[in-house]
Amino acid sequence: MIGMTTMASAEDKAAPAAAAAPAAETKAAPEAAPVDLEAAKHAAEKRAAAAAAPGAKGGGKKGEDGKYLLPDGTMTYNIAEDGTVDWYTYSGYKRYHSECHVCHGPGGDGSTFAPALRDSLKVLDYTKFVTVVMSGQQRDVAGTKYIMPALGDNPNVACFIDDLYAYIKARSDDVLPFGRPEKREAKTDAAKKFEDECFASLTPAAK
Repeated sequence: MIGMTTMASAEDKAAPAAAAAPAAETKAAPEAAPVDLEAAKHAAEKRAAAAAAPGAKGGGKKGEDGKYLLPDGTMTYNIAEDGTVDWYTYSGYKRYHSECHVCHGPGGDGSTFAPALRDSLKVLDYTKFVTVVMSGQQRDVAGTKYIMPALGDNPNVACFIDDLYAYIKARSDDVLPFGRPEKREAKTDAAKKFEDECFASLTPAAK
């Protein structure tokens, strides 16, 4: 998924030894800025409180196909007060751990191979997420190339792009716990129909 296989690294070059400076001119290295533990603790408590707050989470309205959409039409998740997740978010969990977790880590928490998608979706919107997943992306970071392969021809990804987004977004917003959701809505007829048609369009006909 979003980011990725390391292709090449810049070679480390040894810096020439610096001439010894007179003792009187030696300057102490600046100290690292202290970590604000209180602010970090407050942020963690705020996220935990949001996750524990009663009421449905996601802010979307359910359509006839069972998807939850924000007022601007963007796909979102829905987590009921009792923890029940919508079908598409649950489906996203299954597809993510079938196709994406090997590189991006279980639950979207990242790995040594690819970044944490939980963090990526704090800055990527739906359109950018879909573009990167379907078309791929290449980045160069300090001489190291990272490749996100295009997955638009993989039916296990392309046919469930909304599902993947809903699941990872819920994880990114810190409202969906790690692991398999225990409760879920039933799969809709619209979801079944779309899945069948999408697979048929992307899977070569049997010879």
